[in-house]
Amino acid sequence: MTRIDAKFAALKSENKKAFVAYVMAGDPDFDTSLEVVKGLPGAGVDIIELGLPFTDPMADGPTIQLAGQRALGAGMTLDRTLEIARRFREADDTTPIVLMGYYNPIYSRGVDRFLEQAQEAGIDGLIVVDLPPEEDEELCIPAQKAGMNFIRLATPTTDDKRLPRVLQNTSGFVYYVSITGITGAAEADAADVAPEVTRIKAQTDLPIIVGFGINTPEKSQAIASVADGAVVGSAIVSQIGAGKPVDEVLAFVKSLADGAHRA
Repeated sequence: MTRIDAKFAALKSENKKAFVAYVMAGDPDFDTSLEVVKGLPGAGVDIIELGLPFTDPMADGPTIQLAGQRALGAGMTLDRTLEIARRFREADDTTPIVLMGYYNPIYSRGVDRFLEQAQEAGIDGLIVVDLPPEEDEELCIPAQKAGMNFIRLATPTTDDKRLPRVLQNTSGFVYYVSITGITGAAEADAADVAPEVTRIKAQTDLPIIVGFGINTPEKSQAIASVADGAVVGSAIVSQIGAGKPVDEVLAFVKSLADGAHRA
């Protein structure tokens, strides 16, 4: 059982929905980013999504693109991203960390070497948005053999014919993208999300976590009420990008987490 599996089992026993927070590793710099990440569990975050900065992020809107640019400009690398996870693990051995990003940096490192280093750093799962199910032998299967969850994205355009292929080797949870488009581009609507979650649940026992377009505690609560939890990224990253002090960022995160936990 991975930390992700254990977290969802614990939430289920408490009849609670999950709150997942995304932050870009190294934004705006290593030390600030590490401080934010260390503070997330205390702000109510159940699972941390740690963004791996990349120069060509296809799925991300301007907010997260700029965060990646700030991080890269401050000298962030794959090694330093893993170092954030490693430093976090010195004080927290239970909160799951999912590394979210693109395949190029992993491919450049080499899959076997990357998986060994990620596991050693305390990474529990991967979301690699530009590797479709047809490429599962590339990273998904090796990651699962190494004991890590590989989390797949389903979207409003993932029809019933495509969905079984998407779910085939997915583990940990399914990340349902609530909108058609990039991160931060539109607002999620619980009325639209609910039937999609039901449709996916008919084909998997995995938890369904909904992300994209969630930016307020009310929206977090509404979306979590029709799914197994909510993910917030751009709204948190925009607070960091605006130069808010870490305690203010974490207070905002707590308001979002409280919303999801009220669902």
